[in-house]
Amino acid sequence: MSSSSSLTTSTTRSAYTIILVAALGYFVDVYDLILFGVIRNPSLLDLGVPENQLLAQGTTLFNWQMAGMLLGGIFWGVIGDKKGRKSVLFGSILMYSLANAINGLISDLTIYAALRFIAGVGLAGELGAGITLINETMPKEKRGYGTLIVAGFGASGAVFAALLPEFIPNWRILYFIGGGLGLALLTLRIGTYESGLFEKAEHSNVKKGDFLSLFTDQKRFKKYLACIFIGIPIWYVISVLVLSAPELVKALGIQHIRPNLTIAYLYAGLSIGDLVVGLISQQIRSRKKAIYLYLSSLTVLVVYYMYSQGLSSQEFYWLCFVLGFFAGYWAMFVTMSSEQFGTNLRATVTTTIPNFVRGAVIPISLLFKSFIPSLGLIGSALTVGLVCLGLAFLSNWSVEETFGKELDYLE
Repeated sequence: MSSSSSLTTSTTRSAYTIILVAALGYFVDVYDLILFGVIRNPSLLDLGVPENQLLAQGTTLFNWQMAGMLLGGIFWGVIGDKKGRKSVLFGSILMYSLANAINGLISDLTIYAALRFIAGVGLAGELGAGITLINETMPKEKRGYGTLIVAGFGASGAVFAALLPEFIPNWRILYFIGGGLGLALLTLRIGTYESGLFEKAEHSNVKKGDFLSLFTDQKRFKKYLACIFIGIPIWYVISVLVLSAPELVKALGIQHIRPNLTIAYLYAGLSIGDLVVGLISQQIRSRKKAIYLYLSSLTVLVVYYMYSQGLSSQEFYWLCFVLGFFAGYWAMFVTMSSEQFGTNLRATVTTTIPNFVRGAVIPISLLFKSFIPSLGLIGSALTVGLVCLGLAFLSNWSVEETFGKELDYLE
């Protein structure tokens, strides 16, 4: 009995440590992602970029970062299934922390681009490894609580990134802070344990971390694609409705909007929404129904946004908050994606899917811009939004319910 009690206590402590490391890691992860958007122009101006080239140079840097995240998602996912989830937590956090710290020392755009690429590769691994570890360590009926804590606390990193420049206007110091937070986090990583399911799978003869196998089996590929589509409305809201808010609000007749506050309100909503959707899922014992609820509410809000002429700036900020709340099912969709696949592919899936969703910002933005000449700014935003939401509804319907699913199996 004492042996069993000791094992349970050890497992519980391991789960708590993993949740803490994953939550703090995701906080720093999101802090860096949003910080770049907030201080991009000040940093470029300080490096001597003319104002008429800020958009072009900023877009180039962003694309390098996104390219790093897409490649990093594959790299860390495969490493997680071949070498272990714990190794990804260490390697990814170390990589993006060092890249951010060095970012505060640069004086050259080429080095800036290289560091954003390296940071992107690093940022791609932490969340997937953390969610995988939590799913494989916590009791199957309670693992949703672990992931909701990670997402809720992690998303608050964006609020921190959006508001901190109000108090520390020096962009170099802000990069140092991000790097320092990540490096400090590595000391906590020492207390984490490897997933027991991964260690068990190591002794099997099944191929592990085979990324291409996601595309060679039709049923598996459809499921993988569906998991990606479930998440794209989140980044539609972020990239089109909020990051493009300065242009959209002019068309809606809304005045005096501050971009950093729209981001802060959005991510405050995302943070709280992630917590609430996790609690709802645990109470109704369903991942899919909780996501349906959020997608339905988000559809109503997207339509309302397009007809919200004449709102005050404060009313618009609160609209961003509510949009963020119902787009706040990030951890839920990543958790459900992780639960769809066997142990030998789980880290690969859990790490690549969120990064492909982030990468979907590129086709979403291109689609948005291509529709503007024929549909106008508002019509284009609405059309793209309804397409993203329609794909998410259909995809959520097509995947299996995974609440309480046993994860001890191989593909």
